[in-house]
Amino acid sequence: MTTLAIALRTRTFRSLRRHRNYRIFFTGQLVSLAGTWMQNVALAWLVLELSGSPLAIGALAFCRFVPFTLLGLVAGVIADRVDTRRLVMATQAAAMTVSVLLAVVTLTGTATLPVVYVLAALGGIALAFDAPGRQSLTFQMVGRRELPNAVALNAGLFNGSRIVGPAMAGAIIAAAGTGVCFVLNAVSFLAVLAALASLRQEELHPVERDRSAKVVDGLRRAFAFAVHDPQLRSVLGVVTVVSTVGFNFHVLVPLLAADTLHLGPEGFGLLSASFGLGALVGALVTATFHGASWRLLATGATGFGVLALALAPVENVVLAGALLFAIGICFTLFTANANALVQLGAPDYLRGRLIGLYLFAFVGLAPVGGLLAGWLATVGGTRLALTVAGVTSLVAIGVASARRAQRQRLIGA
Repeated sequence: MTTLAIALRTRTFRSLRRHRNYRIFFTGQLVSLAGTWMQNVALAWLVLELSGSPLAIGALAFCRFVPFTLLGLVAGVIADRVDTRRLVMATQAAAMTVSVLLAVVTLTGTATLPVVYVLAALGGIALAFDAPGRQSLTFQMVGRRELPNAVALNAGLFNGSRIVGPAMAGAIIAAAGTGVCFVLNAVSFLAVLAALASLRQEELHPVERDRSAKVVDGLRRAFAFAVHDPQLRSVLGVVTVVSTVGFNFHVLVPLLAADTLHLGPEGFGLLSASFGLGALVGALVTATFHGASWRLLATGATGFGVLALALAPVENVVLAGALLFAIGICFTLFTANANALVQLGAPDYLRGRLIGLYLFAFVGLAPVGGLLAGWLATVGGTRLALTVAGVTSLVAIGVASARRAQRQRLIGA
């Protein structure tokens, strides 16, 4: 136990120990992301209350993530051109404004599906520009050596917030309604804005910027770089398939809670928290490794596929929570390693655009995936949707790993 404690202290949290800017940013995010997950749960539950339709939840996912489809690659170009701290401050302020508007329409009783969808889309636009900027800023705060650790800790923070945020949201929705969740999320943005304002510019790692990059030519160069790099090509290909078809838990967990397990908002919050707790554990495990690797990525994707198949027929609440916990571990193991491999494979002047490509692969096709998951759940319930997710993930990682092994044999020969 002593050896484990030393390893956790010296390896798992090394980015936080060594970099003041990252500590400050991490602390601000700790508050803000809990509010973000409260809002995510409240949005899904509000749409269920307004419609009672699985397809309506899929449409919400479409509205939230279609900005990544339309603007995510452009946002990567912007991140390569401008000061990333100022970019993230602007996007966080915009997201706070959307939360305020959601609170107003909900608390005044004027919320309708079209209004909620429009506000969700506006929040998605802010997030589309925030994500590549925030990822690039992480590199500047910790540098290349500590990047895999910081990416894993970011994932742990993001997914750990799934524990607190959804659990709080379930209790608050049951006691006071969804509007209060939107109010609390709006207030939580003040923490991250204060943290960003407190960063020391001189302690950020300098990066080469391509300030003359144009959208079309800049994206063409990023695509060409990714296509000609075998590892980047494999990572982005697997992430595209698995994320689009498999990672639709923003649609499936509320349907699993309400339709399959017949739970209320408290049960929905606890199921989401189970997934988040697993994702937190997965992030801490990932952070203890010295670097990112394809082996860890493949382990996460394979585990996710097997566990999704195991969850498909489950109708017991406790078992569903346990499987969601295990799925969360594999989810973070996969995504944290994929993210770090893309960033480490990117030259400075292309980092924003390659992060944009990764985010497009990860969430850019989520509108299609969300609608697909909603349709599958309508046709065959969550059993069918989870079965398709599991099979697709296993096939994708199996094909990519086989091709990778074949390339390595050819190189060895």
